[in-house]
Amino acid sequence: MTTKHTADTHDHAGHENPKTGDDHSNRDKNPDDWTTGDEPMTGAQASYLKTLSEEAGESFDDGLTKADASKRIDALQDKTGRGK
Repeated sequence: MTTKHTADTHDHAGHENPKTGDDHSNRDKNPDDWTTGDEPMTGAQASYLKTLSEEAGESFDDGLTKADASKRIDALQDKTGRGK
């Protein structure tokens, strides 16, 4: 028995990447509302936060949560003018 497969007729050309499109709702979500915000910060966050801390002349806290690291990164970006 053979089964016929129909071609995908969905038009994907009009769909934008949700990470780069105009909808910023997910990217702008408050870190306090993150479901994983209480987990330890990621390696990428730690690396960037360490760099920002050095540039700002401030101490680096390696025990932050994901949410707290995000907030700290935002504050240090404001202070250093980086990332804006």
